[in-house]
Amino acid sequence: SSQANRASVVDEATKLKQSAREAARLERQRKLAETLREKADAEDRGEDIERIKNWEYTIEENDAWEKKQARKARRADFEFHDHADSARRRYKKDLDLIKPDLAAYNRQKEIALGLAPGTLSLYRDANTLIYADNKPSEEAIDRVVSKLNKDIDKRNKFSRKRANEEEGDITYINERNRVFNKKIARYYDKYTAEIRASFERGTAL
Repeated sequence: SSQANRASVVDEATKLKQSAREAARLERQRKLAETLREKADAEDRGEDIERIKNWEYTIEENDAWEKKQARKARRADFEFHDHADSARRRYKKDLDLIKPDLAAYNRQKEIALGLAPGTLSLYRDANTLIYADNKPSEEAIDRVVSKLNKDIDKRNKFSRKRANEEEGDITYINERNRVFNKKIARYYDKYTAEIRASFERGTAL
């Protein structure tokens, strides 16, 4: 009875997986069919489907999209020029993630300098005696900490070491070739093990 129960549980889990997979596949097909139908209807009416879709965007969304594309184009040059250029790129990318609140920053400076709100026009100069009196908000601290943690995670995940290096000799040039070599080894290793051992010892004819 325990085996029958286990078998029914496995069977039910398999059916659930298949039904979820099937539902996702049907949803993809439905979306594709809907897109194709809209395209065919637009062609029948003599309209451009891309133009119709673009009418759905607001001016603000369009401006944001164009800025994003321009920024992408500027950053598309991935060649290494020099360390200053690399540092500048990194700084720009960090600015995108951290997004400093300049209004709050200016308010804090006005308070520190004893100015009326909205009158700040200059930074503190070299003659000021006020130092290290800034108290960042909890949200700003959390933002910086999350950015640092993200950088550390990224650095830990990045490795040029192959994932399967502990398997022994590297006999492959890419992941696909590694899987193929494993399949071949399953069937032919029993015939070629002695020949390979002879080659390694240097006693092969």
